[in-house]
Amino acid sequence: MTDNNSSTLKSYVDSATGAAQSVLGSVTGNTADKAQGENTRDRAQAEHDASHAVGKAGPLNVSSSGAATVDDPARREGAWNQTIGSGKETVGNLFGAEGLKQEGIRQNQEGKGQEAEGQVRDYGSGVSDRITGAVGGAVSGITGNRADQEKYQQQHDVGKTQQRSAEADIQKQAPQ
Repeated sequence: MTDNNSSTLKSYVDSATGAAQSVLGSVTGNTADKAQGENTRDRAQAEHDASHAVGKAGPLNVSSSGAATVDDPARREGAWNQTIGSGKETVGNLFGAEGLKQEGIRQNQEGKGQEAEGQVRDYGSGVSDRITGAVGGAVSGITGNRADQEKYQQQHDVGKTQQRSAEADIQKQAPQ
């Protein structure tokens, strides 16, 4: 299920290879080597971007490997509470209803906490599934159990999708 062209580790190796090839081309004056090195680095950047890509539609997430996950319920509930809280705060401001405004502020803050809690759970679960899948897949590969190897690869891919989705949401919320 995993696409080897979207591995983060592979992208780092290819980037280093491309940089070395480009430097070698520059030192020797070989423009073909330099151009090929730059192309390899560009491909490596695309591989890196693909390995971190997660398509998101509401609480559903899909990665470049094809694995699909659903956000932790606390993430959805937190986003909902933030939306409703912001609405209450706006209406409270508009009509001078201090109680409604304060209730909205409280609900918005509560929603942020819920969403963060869900993100942490999704991130932790994703990392755990990736590790379990990688280790299980390696052991299955050594023992020659192809069925288990595929099962563990799927677990790894689902974990990666879950982790990348949480990372993407956390990065969106980080102060710029």
